Amino acid sequence: MKTIWKKTITLDAVRQMLNNTLCQRLGMDLTEIGGNFIKGTMPVDSRTVQPMGLLHGGASAAFAESLGSIAGMLACNEDEYCVGVDINVSHLHSVSSGVVTGAARPLHLGQRIQIWDICIHDGNNRKVCVSRLTLSVLKNRNEVNEWRFKS
Repeated sequence: MKTIWKKTITLDAVRQMLNNTLCQRLGMDLTEIGGNFIKGTMPVDSRTVQPMGLLHGGASAAFAESLGSIAGMLACNEDEYCVGVDINVSHLHSVSSGVVTGAARPLHLGQRIQIWDICIHDGNNRKVCVSRLTLSVLKNRNEVNEWRFKS
């Protein structure tokens, strides 16, 4: 199968990059890197719910942006990195417990702009959130040259 990834990295190496980040604090985990998608999970627990006990929209947005941003970085050339410039998140159904699963897939992979479609499902495979993330592709600068995406 043809892959969109331009950086070669293992799932375990990507998982390690989540250490000491918001992703780790919210319990996010990456579960699969396919030829044109990246998948992950996030618990619906005290870290990710709002006062009414439902999955917080901000947690869903953080999950979507994290999946899309990691995918974007893997789809960049070695001398490039991505930064988020826009995210849209639509919440379709509430979730009060369990684990949500998200998948990021590209809608557009240009030289300067990437657009990612991220769908989040609950444990019953019900779509609970859809998101569109726009990333700007930039050339590496000194402070990001040695960033975490090293094989």
